[in-house]
Amino acid sequence: MKPVLAIASLLLCVFIVDSSGQGWRGGRNRRGDRPDRGLGDRNGVERWQNDPRFPEDTFRFVRLRPENHYKWATDYPDSDLNFSFRLQQMTAIRVNPDPIVLPILDPELKKYPFLYTIETGSLDLSEEETKVLREHLLNGGFLMIDDFWGEYEWENTRDQMQKVFPDLPIKELELDHPIFSTVFPLKVKPQIPAIDVALRGRYTGVFWEQGAEGAHFHGIFDQKGRLMVIICQNTDLGDGWEREGEDPYYFTEFSEKLAYPMGINIIVYSMTH
Repeated sequence: MKPVLAIASLLLCVFIVDSSGQGWRGGRNRRGDRPDRGLGDRNGVERWQNDPRFPEDTFRFVRLRPENHYKWATDYPDSDLNFSFRLQQMTAIRVNPDPIVLPILDPELKKYPFLYTIETGSLDLSEEETKVLREHLLNGGFLMIDDFWGEYEWENTRDQMQKVFPDLPIKELELDHPIFSTVFPLKVKPQIPAIDVALRGRYTGVFWEQGAEGAHFHGIFDQKGRLMVIICQNTDLGDGWEREGEDPYYFTEFSEKLAYPMGINIIVYSMTH
């Protein structure tokens, strides 16, 4: 796989900006889950400029669109736009302001080491997709799986990943794994609820869906010990990114403290290991 130019060296000089100074960007309407919107409608997310001499020398957020997965667009595009904005704002990484969506079988996929997919409780990979995804990840790629809840969705997610890697175990990542502290040291495995669950939880104390109390993070490692896949179970980082501008409580307690720090940790760890 051809690496993205100079990404590794850029990530090595990541710096932390006090997240309390980043500010809640309130007053934005929710218009996610709308693949027909396209990125021409940025919903208030400002555009930034990178060095015009190196237009391809950037990190780009890539969301997968599997053939038989109708929930691929959950939280899209606001989640992807907001996360890209915060990543370039809070680190020294040069980030492309335009995240993209790609089918697994798209030849362009080889250009991008980081891939994101979501709601994998209903994922059904084809044989060809399984082969392409396996090859991509073994050649240096990284996959983040987000936003699925409960035992049934876990079983399907696990089964799909075992189709890709029948020879490799899925291991739970404990808090002492460096992915939880690469940039932001997290003291808990972050469980991010959807915003409506979070707002109800202020009064009920329940911040999870489908009885799935407690987040789990699982990994698949290659034969050399490199983490290729992170599976974020019983948590919804994408909603923490997408819905950050709708409620100051949700932003402060979940987006700012947990969803963005965990997302940035995953990106930096995956691009430097």
